[in-house]
Amino acid sequence: MDFRTQFQPLTVQPQEIEDLSFRIITEELGEHSFTDEQFPVVQRVIHASADFELGRSLIFHPDAVQAGIKAIRSGKIVVADVQMVQSGISKNRIEKYGGAVKVYISDPDVMEEAKRLNTTRAIVSMRKAIREAEGGIFCIGNAPTALLELIRLVKEGEAKPGLIIGMPVGFVSAAESKDELAKLTEVPFITNQGRKGGSPVTVAALNALSLLAERMG
Repeated sequence: MDFRTQFQPLTVQPQEIEDLSFRIITEELGEHSFTDEQFPVVQRVIHASADFELGRSLIFHPDAVQAGIKAIRSGKIVVADVQMVQSGISKNRIEKYGGAVKVYISDPDVMEEAKRLNTTRAIVSMRKAIREAEGGIFCIGNAPTALLELIRLVKEGEAKPGLIIGMPVGFVSAAESKDELAKLTEVPFITNQGRKGGSPVTVAALNALSLLAERMG
């Protein structure tokens, strides 16, 4: 059997593949309650995961999309909870406006402080990040403890993010941390319900916002 003759791709052009994927997503998702400005984020999250259930579970603060665009175009720092999130972000679109993507979890001072306090590096990294990234976008796709700590810092008035994208994946505190984020009134957020999530979908949400920011000129 000649594989090439049996399984011909519909197209090999990257942009055509993406465009076709998005048309399929729109058709298969069907009716939904997302706004026109939220839907591009939903599309990219589904595109990154091939998971329509995850896409439908997305929750947006009413100001989330505009807050994200504003932060990007104002050159605010994007904070990633882990290197995997940092690696996936399209940095050129962040840097175009003077911003940068930072991750603190492996910084020597964070590691030392976490050991001293007998706590997670994710928690300590958020305490460091808020001192350097006021008004920035916090992207948390891996560590529920980071998201819970950030929420605590916001509620206590110590942190003032421009936007929180919180979609950690897992079985321990992941769903609960996102439930807490969805109750937050102090700052805009994008999250989802349940255990699903992860670095790829968190990255997809941020990249969708940076594309929207770029398309504004």
